[in-house]
Amino acid sequence: MDVGNLCDKTALVTGAASGIGRATALALARRGANLVLCDVDEPGLETTASAIRAMGREVFYRRVDVSSRHEMRAFADAVHQRVAALDILINNAGVGLGASFRDTPLEDWDWIISINLMGVIHGCHFFLPPMIARGQGGHVVNVSSAAGYVATEPLCAYATTKFAVLGFSEALREELERYRIGVTAVCPGIINTPITRTARLRGPGATEEARQRMVAFYERRNYTPERVAENILKAIQRNRLVAPISPEAWIMYYLKRLSPALLRRVNRWLARLAGAEAR
Repeated sequence: MDVGNLCDKTALVTGAASGIGRATALALARRGANLVLCDVDEPGLETTASAIRAMGREVFYRRVDVSSRHEMRAFADAVHQRVAALDILINNAGVGLGASFRDTPLEDWDWIISINLMGVIHGCHFFLPPMIARGQGGHVVNVSSAAGYVATEPLCAYATTKFAVLGFSEALREELERYRIGVTAVCPGIINTPITRTARLRGPGATEEARQRMVAFYERRNYTPERVAENILKAIQRNRLVAPISPEAWIMYYLKRLSPALLRRVNRWLARLAGAEAR
């Protein structure tokens, strides 16, 4: 899909109140797209919508919990009363969880799977059929993570959901190619977003001091959501299946393929460092 000029196109971004979602929505609006937005953070959502209106674009938004099939169904019905189908669907909404398997209660598994995986599935379930029926192509972006191809002990449940999003995207791409609908799994690395402040932490590292160190590290790294948004647009333009974003995401992507054993050693070393820091 040509993203150089998105006038008369409609794009939906979930999790659009902050971070990568907000930056991507604004980037699409700057290219001329009209936007459909959702999030559970209503004040943040209104801020994003106001910025889009200031660019002269149309925007429809609603508070929606992507983990709820009932809310997503109602949201889709409202959207399709306004437009026959989307041109771009970006399933971005997600949450973080820092914990080993032994420190992850079943309630946390329910929570993270319902948002990070089922939120993506709900988006596709309710918005893809009209895109297919319209017969004019389009593009789907599912936000995974570098943790979607490199699993680590402290991100057990999070990585599980992001691996699933990547696998789902690969299967979906095969199915949708015949309808000229592209599918991209976006895999960001260390990005400075609010998720560092809102992620749940469990186990030895679940201290405010540990969180502040993590936040400070991401802030020093300062790979911004705006840079991610521009790379998402490039990935749509090039119809990439997997789009690692940030240098470390690319390094891990190639290490996974060229030397899995070396990557495991690096992971263990990093896990030991993280454990020592937590203690």
